[in-house]
Amino acid sequence: MNEVKALPSRDEIPEQYRWRLEDLYQSPAAWEADLQKVTGLLEKIPAYQGRISENPAVLVEVLKLEEQISRLTEKLFVYARMKRDEDNADGESQARADRAQALAARVGAMTSFIIPELMSLPEETLLSYPEQAPELAVYRHFFADLLRKKKHILSPEEERILALGSEVTQAGEDIFSMLNHADLKFPRLKNEAGEEVELTHGRYLRLIESRDRRVRREAFTALHQTYRKYRNTLTATLNAGIKRNVFYTRARHYNSALEAALDGENIPVAVYDSLLTTVRESLPILYRYLEIKRRLLDLAELHLYDLYTPVLCDYEVKIGFEEAKSLIMKGLAPLGADYQKLLEQAFTEGWIDVYESQAKTSGAYSWGAYDGHPYLLLNYQDTVNDLFTLAHELGHAMHSAYSNQAQPYVYAQYPIFLAEIASTVNEVLMAYYMMETAADARSKLYYFNYFLEHFRVTVFRQTMFAEFERLLHEQVEKGEALTADWLEEEYVKLVRAYHGPNVVVDEEIAAEWSRVPHFYYNFYVYKYATGFCAAVAFVQSFREEGKTALQRYIRFLQNGGSDYPLTLLQQAGVDLTTAQPIKEAMRAFDRLVGEFAGLSTAVPR
Repeated sequence: MNEVKALPSRDEIPEQYRWRLEDLYQSPAAWEADLQKVTGLLEKIPAYQGRISENPAVLVEVLKLEEQISRLTEKLFVYARMKRDEDNADGESQARADRAQALAARVGAMTSFIIPELMSLPEETLLSYPEQAPELAVYRHFFADLLRKKKHILSPEEERILALGSEVTQAGEDIFSMLNHADLKFPRLKNEAGEEVELTHGRYLRLIESRDRRVRREAFTALHQTYRKYRNTLTATLNAGIKRNVFYTRARHYNSALEAALDGENIPVAVYDSLLTTVRESLPILYRYLEIKRRLLDLAELHLYDLYTPVLCDYEVKIGFEEAKSLIMKGLAPLGADYQKLLEQAFTEGWIDVYESQAKTSGAYSWGAYDGHPYLLLNYQDTVNDLFTLAHELGHAMHSAYSNQAQPYVYAQYPIFLAEIASTVNEVLMAYYMMETAADARSKLYYFNYFLEHFRVTVFRQTMFAEFERLLHEQVEKGEALTADWLEEEYVKLVRAYHGPNVVVDEEIAAEWSRVPHFYYNFYVYKYATGFCAAVAFVQSFREEGKTALQRYIRFLQNGGSDYPLTLLQQAGVDLTTAQPIKEAMRAFDRLVGEFAGLSTAVPR
């Protein structure tokens, strides 16, 4: 029997592949000192409650104090959580993270009066404060956004009641999460080697990509049949989640749940409509791609369980971390010398925790505090996906670095609507670089397939989800019931529409809606699609306009959250108030599918 290789301990990972949290705090004692400092500063906060309306000078004092507390708390929290992520089994790190969480909750509670008191000021009074106190000039956009939302803010007592009900209205999502992650058990099946394995969420992702069609078919069937056994329970949990959104919509006097969800970032409903309409119009391009894939897989029929398997059944690529760094420096060169300098800092100055080790947090992320450089957590395994994950997380890190350098604390955090754009710009640039520099036709075909699949699942699939999510809310808003039969019927209609006449829509897919956690996130999925299309538009502008487009993009990164998301994008040359960026992305997809088709006929099978 082969001995299973144990994961290395953290101390066994070479120092150059570990992040440097000492840049935040040199020692636990330094962290403790800041914790005590925040505790002392919090004692000053109650003296300002009920006084914000006195005069601008008092407001300056409380906002400065609140910022000082928030910045320190953020730094404490980030350090504690990342220190725990190094080794989740370390008791000292667990305790420190718990203390940081408790501190953050206390800070939130003690400063919670600030926004309501600001909102209670007459509009002309709040807008006049920056004229009376120059130190408040930086808050003009912040104040204007508060006033924009004011008509949807209720009386203090009504707000208190809504807040008290938040735990109850969260029940649908909470119950789904417990059923999905704790109680749901999937059957066992045989893998490619004929070994019996228990199907899990994590294993499904690998099995559905299997080059053995029996394996992916059985995984697909087993997963969806398991969910379908609980169709009535899962209908009830989703119904509760949608009714929650509709309840808050009506309580806050919005016209629809969609309008309410988009209003937080000042996104018009027309942007959502434009995405759905334009992607629908472009579905024939997707149909063409899927037909090419069917032919490359040498299948008489393309089933839904065939969609994720690579078209080259015997092609494996290994890319070590050092090679990945070199490729990324070359692939992201179009972003300019300053960007390259920041990348070099990330690679050499302790920003990245590279390899898996015992009890380290899984997955990947980019994070950090305003008063420090960004950090990246990876679990690098030398795969192509790891290369693109590194490029993706570096995009987040660069966005944060540029924004933190250029913006005051109040605007340093970029809006969620923009969050995936910089990361996806990096992925698109890397995809083009890998496709264009591939050593041979098979390698080129591999990277074309990789990128086209990424496009398919991020734009077309997420837009399909967005269309279904809108249907869910409209059904409840009309006073109609969400039944299991209705959900299955409507979902299958969308799957057929989005995959076209040449894909076999297996009956098990009727249960897929019941396993998508994003349907509880209140109109979130559309941002994946708009973000991807915006990224494609940016990359296209780099290629067509060169330096001018690059300068606009860097300013976009520097602008953080200093204005509304659509305004910041317009300033950078991408106008999502129109369908143009979505159409440009569809044209890019069409062009790549054409090249993919040509490659597919030339590559030996």
